Amino acid sequence: MKVSKAIAIKIREIIKEKDITLYRIEKNACIPHSTMMDIVNAKRESCNVKTLILIIRTLGLTVSEFFDDPMFESEDLEID
Repeated sequence: MKVSKAIAIKIREIIKEKDITLYRIEKNACIPHSTMMDIVNAKRESCNVKTLILIIRTLGLTVSEFFDDPMFESEDLEID
């Protein structure tokens, strides 16, 4: 799996778990809708670290908590 896909999956899991809308994340993190959609649909091969950290913080997590998932530890994780 590509890292962009793993990030998209993780974000979608958390927003479902916390019952948060993408719109709320966009507004709270001041991220354009098109950028957010590209990230959660894995349409970007890379994601700006600043943007990703804003999303993670808006989700109420630390960066460590976000990446503490076996999905990110896989040796098969492809760097886009």
